[in-house]
Amino acid sequence: MKKYLGIIVDAVSRRQFKGEISVENGKIIRVEEKEHDKEQYILPGLVDAHVHIESSMTVPSVFARMAVAKGTVAVLSDPHEIANVMGEEGIDYMLEDSKKAPLKIFFGVPSCVPATPFESSGAVLDANAVDRLLARNDLYYLSEMMNFPGVISGSPDVMAKLESAKKYGKVIDGHAPGLRGTDLQKYIAAGISTDHECFEYEEAVEKIKLGMKILIREGSSARNFETLYNLIDEYPEAVMLCTDDSHPDTLISEGHIDKLIRHGQEKGLDIYNLIRAAVFNPVEHYGLDVGLLREGDPADFIIVDDLKSFNVLSTFIGGNCVYNEGKVLFPLGKEPAKNVFNRSKISIDDIKLSVPAGETKERIQKIRVIVAQDGELLTGQELALAKIENGNLISDTSRDILKIVVLSRYVDAPVQIGFIKNIGLKKGAIASSIAHDSHNIIAVGATDKDIVRAVNRLVENKGGIVAGTAENLLDFPLEVSGLMSTLEGKEVASRYQTLNEEARRLGTSLKSPFMTLSFMSLLVIPELKLGDKGLFDVTKFEFVELFVDE
Repeated sequence: MKKYLGIIVDAVSRRQFKGEISVENGKIIRVEEKEHDKEQYILPGLVDAHVHIESSMTVPSVFARMAVAKGTVAVLSDPHEIANVMGEEGIDYMLEDSKKAPLKIFFGVPSCVPATPFESSGAVLDANAVDRLLARNDLYYLSEMMNFPGVISGSPDVMAKLESAKKYGKVIDGHAPGLRGTDLQKYIAAGISTDHECFEYEEAVEKIKLGMKILIREGSSARNFETLYNLIDEYPEAVMLCTDDSHPDTLISEGHIDKLIRHGQEKGLDIYNLIRAAVFNPVEHYGLDVGLLREGDPADFIIVDDLKSFNVLSTFIGGNCVYNEGKVLFPLGKEPAKNVFNRSKISIDDIKLSVPAGETKERIQKIRVIVAQDGELLTGQELALAKIENGNLISDTSRDILKIVVLSRYVDAPVQIGFIKNIGLKKGAIASSIAHDSHNIIAVGATDKDIVRAVNRLVENKGGIVAGTAENLLDFPLEVSGLMSTLEGKEVASRYQTLNEEARRLGTSLKSPFMTLSFMSLLVIPELKLGDKGLFDVTKFEFVELFVDE
């Protein structure tokens, strides 16, 4: 038996007391009040209610080492990204790799592979595949239902997936940015219980009042805590915390769910409500086998120096100390890398875009331009006059209207071309095989030459990220499905940060340029995006032409 002294934070009874917890065989067998002079706090371990581990750019066993150092003992992870690339084989890879670390990772079944029928993915999980996966005991819920138009219209394939989740008694996660009114009511009536995509306070309140649980997200790019934090005190029973997509440098430098505990206290939020959102609500909503610091529970808890700074001293999972005073206490183990990448190199001619027939320099047709927003998945759109050179449309760095391309990583299909504002590059290009949701190749640059060289470096590496000029490219290959590395977290964070810094030297001022870029092909988040099949208006849910007739 092992005993631990500290100031015990009991979020159920909403009190703190000096005490001792006794642990035996991985369980808490006793929690009792006891006088001592230990100036440290004992709390239940933190839970990330929704995360794509792939966005950490590390495999689960490596991600676990970063997470436990921040006091996280469990995460609910949607393997949607790797499933889009590798299907069920990718899900199995994540499960096998996760077994090499003690972090409790509860994987869901991706509901939308591909996210829409308007892009090319490496795999398809139809209703039969989803039903088969939901029947498994090692997959715990149906992950975010992004196809909200399909839910509202009663699409047979979508409804079959929802019915399978109900049949197996598994929670259904939602994904419905901006959905309100009658359509929202239909969405919730289909059995969908959560949403992590609220970007307006009033939207979140409406969803809560209709019975939804709201996950407040604070990742590397999408950050909604500032808008939604008051919900934690106003609706403590209906709120959870998540990161969704968090890159390795953010995890190491800013923290994980622990950073939201700190931010919440800075805002004056009730510490017990914060703990409820960070631990109790996800454990109860999803029925997780995660301890809540009660007698008989699994011994999943953390020790922090004080509640304000919330500096994690130790993390325990199943009674074992997995992190203590700066050291992760389990070895690095990992599965051999797997990937799907079948693209050939491209040429300048592949991304040339000529002025349409019949047009002249005197009458240059307007084009639709994607308007990126720093720190947001949402984009706007505007019309602009194209810059023409030798009869071809090119990037215009003076107006920050840059050429953006998306091309399939799975087959040698034609390159799709668009234009984007607010990336800010003055020279060079950035490119990535992390492009939500199908993870095709996406690149934006100051010249066609820069774009082509960056894309071709990705092809050589079979995925990863690239930044630089045509003459001087920096790269970071991601050997697992073009999404993740098996390197240690600090090494991944360092290499990723180097490429971010290179992107800033090229002119961008985006906080997380590669994360922002990765969402410019996400066809389920409004307003204008570019997929591997063309320019897509998410509001209308249809393809649109680049050129606009007036």
